[in-house]
Amino acid sequence: MRRAIIQNLRTFRRPSPRKALKTLRTTAPNHAIFSRTIASRTPQLADSSMRFSRRVSIPIACGVGAAALYYGINQTQAESPVNPAADVSPISSAVSSTKARSYSTSASPTQTSTIPDAVPEAVRKALIVEQGQLFTAQIPADQVISKETDYSGRKVLEMLTPEQATAKLRTNEESYLVGRGAGVVRYDVVQIPSNDPIEDDHVEKIVEIPSTTAAALDGKTSSDWMFWGVFDGHSGWTTSAKLRQELVSYVAQELNATYKSALSDPKSSIPPPDAVDAAIKKGFVKLDHEITHESVAKVLKAQSKVVAANILAPALSGSCALLSFYDSRSKELRVACTGDSRAVLGRRGASGKWTATALSVDQTGGTPSEDARLRAEHPNEPYVTMNGRILGGLEPSRAFGDAIYKWSIETQEKMKRNFFGRSSSKHLKTPPYVTAEPVVTRTQIDPTKGDFVVMATDGLWEMLTNEEVVGLVGQWLDTQASLTSSAAKSSTSSWLQSWFSSQKSSTLPIEHHDQGDASGQRAPVRQQQWGIPTGQDTRFVVEDKNAATHLVRNALGGKDKDMLSALLTLPSPFSRRYRDDLTVQVIFFGEGEGNGKVELNSEASATAANGNGVKAKL
Repeated sequence: MRRAIIQNLRTFRRPSPRKALKTLRTTAPNHAIFSRTIASRTPQLADSSMRFSRRVSIPIACGVGAAALYYGINQTQAESPVNPAADVSPISSAVSSTKARSYSTSASPTQTSTIPDAVPEAVRKALIVEQGQLFTAQIPADQVISKETDYSGRKVLEMLTPEQATAKLRTNEESYLVGRGAGVVRYDVVQIPSNDPIEDDHVEKIVEIPSTTAAALDGKTSSDWMFWGVFDGHSGWTTSAKLRQELVSYVAQELNATYKSALSDPKSSIPPPDAVDAAIKKGFVKLDHEITHESVAKVLKAQSKVVAANILAPALSGSCALLSFYDSRSKELRVACTGDSRAVLGRRGASGKWTATALSVDQTGGTPSEDARLRAEHPNEPYVTMNGRILGGLEPSRAFGDAIYKWSIETQEKMKRNFFGRSSSKHLKTPPYVTAEPVVTRTQIDPTKGDFVVMATDGLWEMLTNEEVVGLVGQWLDTQASLTSSAAKSSTSSWLQSWFSSQKSSTLPIEHHDQGDASGQRAPVRQQQWGIPTGQDTRFVVEDKNAATHLVRNALGGKDKDMLSALLTLPSPFSRRYRDDLTVQVIFFGEGEGNGKVELNSEASATAANGNGVKAKL
């Protein structure tokens, strides 16, 4: 979530990776001069603001210089009879030797003559993490890199090459071609973890509904209900995993009852829109009640800590939920949002460019509408929202789980005393403060116009604006449409027919327009953190067959391969200071083939689903 970001910006004030990742390429003679500078300067405390500065402290300078000097030091030691049998790690050897040479160089410059004049051509890049700062350095290709943390907290990691970064980006990508003839032709998915294990989750389901349950058109015997969901977990992965397993089923059961009831009404075979919205909300609330409250009853009945550990986990952690529901009969898309994940519609305008329309509002303690709702529900409680957070702690104002914001004080004390639980906030007075009830929006889809929807956890929206995301998908479509005519006629690319009129451009094909009340749409804070100027389309690139992977690549650096490699090299939990878990879905609407199949698109997928490349229906 965004808590780590705010701490990053307010407390640590770390340097932007755009500055900190500037490669420190040092030849041996230059480094000898650099060493003299260190030796002649009085040691000073590190700058408390953590800003990148040319006045580098001795430990950081030694850490950066260690890798660059290792090759030369090894050659020097090979020629010198001093302690030839010493058995030390390359990093520690380089650091200690660098310090010795740094102080002796100023007294006797001739001692540096044995260091080679240049770094060898065969080099690799290393990423050095120390005191909240990032550095890159070149090291010899044959050097072994230590990945252990020493007493100073330094980590020296081999930086991923651009090819390795691409492989990591594509590890969890999936793409499916939908041949149901029901208005959806393809959807792409990708996940990139930052937490270990990843706290995000996702789901995609197609439910074939017989005409005895919901009315079908044109004499058809069935219609399709299609669901896509992204779940942004926090304080653990168990709640988001629970949603992946059960949320669609809970919502489908409520929709089933609602549509059946309408079908039995001779006046109307279709339920009113508000009834469908209410069914979705009911499914959300029922599942959260099971997670948060029914679990307590089961634990109290079992009186077992083993049972409590298993059942209470989804209640004690939490998750946002963003679920879309598409009815192939009505061509209507509903988006149910609980939390701060976001859905955005891309639709082509008369000019041939795309427009971005938000289909959800970020629900946090800092959203004016949510703040007003909470203060109305909890009058005379000035700390109901504090610093944009619920009771000063949780940022999402709507979420599954997060029982410490929902249980009564008595229940919390009982759970903590006898089983598992956390101390409640000192501001807790009249729970619940957090609800899982979603806000539902409705959008009429026109498959003939080639609409698409991007759904993603907040990790993506911390890096890109709505218009950048839609423009990037439009740019990606332009590239796909420029395939050769023979490829365009193949079965794997026939879904593109709705987008062939797009025109190629060096800038994002997006129309900028007033989004209205944008109070619920937060700006991408990572751009500020990384020092990336906004509104510069030239930083983007198209290199992926999967549209979701394309978005993530450009969110993490785009054409700046060093930025991309460094952000993907960072290990957990340090990586959370710079990026969140990322889960992205891109759904393409259009008039495709009606062969009834949902097949894996192998050219844009890392692995086959179910081992046979066919996506199962409920």
